[in-house]
Amino acid sequence: MKKTSLSSALMIAVVGAVALVGCKKKEAEVVPPPAASTPAPAPMAEAAPAAVSVTSVTVGNTVGADQSVAPVATLGTKDKIVVSVKTSGTASNVNVAAKLTYQDGQVAGEQNASLNTTDAGTTNIEFTKPSGWPAGKYTADVTVDGKAAGMPQQFEVK
Repeated sequence: MKKTSLSSALMIAVVGAVALVGCKKKEAEVVPPPAASTPAPAPMAEAAPAAVSVTSVTVGNTVGADQSVAPVATLGTKDKIVVSVKTSGTASNVNVAAKLTYQDGQVAGEQNASLNTTDAGTTNIEFTKPSGWPAGKYTADVTVDGKAAGMPQQFEVK
C-alpha cells in the first residue's frame, strides 16, 4: 500500500511542476512582442523634420521669376500679401503654414502648402482679400511640420 501512495504523490508532484513550467513560458512569450514593436516607429517620425530648415521668411506683395519676394514693410489695403519661406535640405510632403495676425490678436488669414524639395527652395504662400485689408499692423508667423520656423515678420497695411 505504501508504494501506491508514494507513486501517486510523485505523479501529482510531476504534473504540478510541468503545469507551473508551462504557465511561465506562456507569460514570458506574451510580454516581449509589444515592447519590441512600440519603440520602432518613434525614431522614424522624429528623423523627418530635421532634414529641412528655414533659412529666411520674407513678406512682400510681388513674386519674381525666380520665386523671390522683395521685402516690403508697408502694404496697401488692396495688395496681395505674399509670405515667402526659403528652405534648405530635403523634405517630402512636409506641411508649411503661414498665419497672419492683426494687431488686436485676430487671425487675418491662414494658408498651408506642401513642401517637396531635395535642396534649397522657396515656398510662397499668398493671401488676398477682395474687400481690402483693414489698416493696421500685422504679424506673419510660419510653421514647418507644426513647429515655429524663421522669425515672425511684422508689416503694416495703410
